[in-house]
This record gives sequence, C-alpha cells and structure tokens, in this order.
Amino acid sequence: MSDIEGTELPISAATSPSVVMELIYQLKVRDVMVTAVITASKDQSLRHIQAIMRENRITGVPIVEEDKLLGMISIYDIVTALDKGYIDCPAEERMTRDVITLYEDMPLSIAVNYLNKYSYNRFPVLNKKEELVGILSSMNVIRSLLIEMNREVLRLEKINKEKTTMVSTTSEMAFTVPHYDFELAGRASTEIKKALKQRNIDPKIIRRIAIASYELEINLVVHSDGGSIHCSIQPDKVVITASDTGPGIADVNLALQEGWSTANDYVRSMGWGAGMGLANTKRVSDEFTINSAVGTGTTVRSIVYITSSKDE
Repeated sequence: MSDIEGTELPISAATSPSVVMELIYQLKVRDVMVTAVITASKDQSLRHIQAIMRENRITGVPIVEEDKLLGMISIYDIVTALDKGYIDCPAEERMTRDVITLYEDMPLSIAVNYLNKYSYNRFPVLNKKEELVGILSSMNVIRSLLIEMNREVLRLEKINKEKTTMVSTTSEMAFTVPHYDFELAGRASTEIKKALKQRNIDPKIIRRIAIASYELEINLVVHSDGGSIHCSIQPDKVVITASDTGPGIADVNLALQEGWSTANDYVRSMGWGAGMGLANTKRVSDEFTINSAVGTGTTVRSIVYITSSKDE
C-alpha cells in the first residue's frame, strides 16, 4: 500500500503531555476510526476509482468482496496508472494486496505507532471476523484527541467548581498608577481579572470588568499626573474606582463622547489617546459616575453587577 505522502503524528511517550498519553492508552481504535467506509470492487476500473476519490475527496479506497478486504488502491496507484497508460485496468490487477491492517479492539497507542512507523495516510480496520469495519487516519486520531481533551478539560473544570465555593466576603485591591508609565500600563486590570477568575465569575462579566479597569487605568497613565485604581470585589458586584489629582476635565459631557481626546502627539504616536476610554467604560458598566473639576482632579466609578445580563 503506497501513498504520495504520509503524516507522522507528533505524539510520543517521551515528549507528549501525560494527559495526551493517558487518553491514547484509554482509547481503542474503534473509538477513533471512521466507520462510513467508501469501498470499490475488484472488477471496477482504476478510472472509476479515480472518480470515487475525486468525488469524496479521499486518497485511498479499499477493495472489498463480501466485506472482506482484498487490497487497496491509493492516489499514488492512480497517478502511476495515468502516467503508464493503464488507468482502465480493473482494480484487481493493480491493487496492493499486502495491506497492513489494524483491528478495532486494538489500543489506540498501537495505531499511533503504526502511523509513525509507516508512511501511509490511512489503515483499514478489521473486526474479529476479518471484515472491514473502518478506516483510521492521522487526522482521525488528532480530531478524536482534541474532542477527548476538551471533554477532559470540562470534566476537570466541573470538579474544580464543585470543590471551590464562591467567596462571599468582600476583598479590596489597590494599585498606584504613575503618569506616562506605559511599561506597567495594564498591570492593575490584569491582577483584577486574575482575582475574578479565581472566584469562578461568569467570563462575560469578567470581560466587562476587565475593559472598565483597563480603560480607566490607561486614562490615568495618559491624561492625569498619576493616580490610583481601587477595586472592591463584593458578593454581588465589582466596583472599580479611578482617582487622580491631575488637571481635571473642563467638560465632562464632551469627554464622554467617543473620539474626543486631549492626548498630545507623543501619546497618539504610541497608539494611545483614541478618545474611547471613558465611553467604553460607561458602555460596559451597570452604573457609571464621574466627578471632575479643573485643577482638583477626577474620580470615576464603574460598577458591574456579577449577575448582570447587560450586553457589551
């Protein structure tokens, strides 16, 4: 049995994560193989089999008789037949008879070894009666492992949630935000997001809070003389407060308009100061307040309820 190219699986006991190897040892070939096998008879021509491959976008067809595997015709066999002019010959005359097969009750680990050892794209799978019951390819293995790994992750998350009780107490977080410190910009919002994840809060709620805290933090970096971010994580809500003693805002209503900004050319050249910070914060907040006066600084408070269904 030949193919134009084989696909080696990047899986080995030495280099693969233990969770991957555990799944490989648990699964059988029958759990991974494709059972809807497209076959051809020994009397059908290579040209007919070529059409079957093209229509079904496959690169190999088992030749069977009464569910018994007689041989294989691969895309390489078709290419050779076209090149040498015997494309109208029956499959029986040109098929590969010495076919390496797998059995449905084999551990998947053996199949992985076969895929890595031989340069074939697929292996026919037989049952105990030596009947063809499936086809296994490297793509089948990868797809099945991804599905099983996703199930395993969901299972572990469920166990973790059952073990982790929701924290009912209030916790406070505070961060100093220096003026023009772009290297540390985003540190506060990252830490807040991490704390929220530990409480198993809905990811959509976390995203809204993360947006609010990030936008307020960047505003302090860009527009103030420096300030602070305070986060109060309560059982029913999260309160983000940004305070500064900077120049203040002359027209709060104008500052809330999308695209309005007082950022200088230096800040804009670095990709900041698009004038969306306060507008974005208000958009994701369930409650939003801002108090500011020229020369006395600004305080912005964003409240997001943990059970909120507000869309972003």
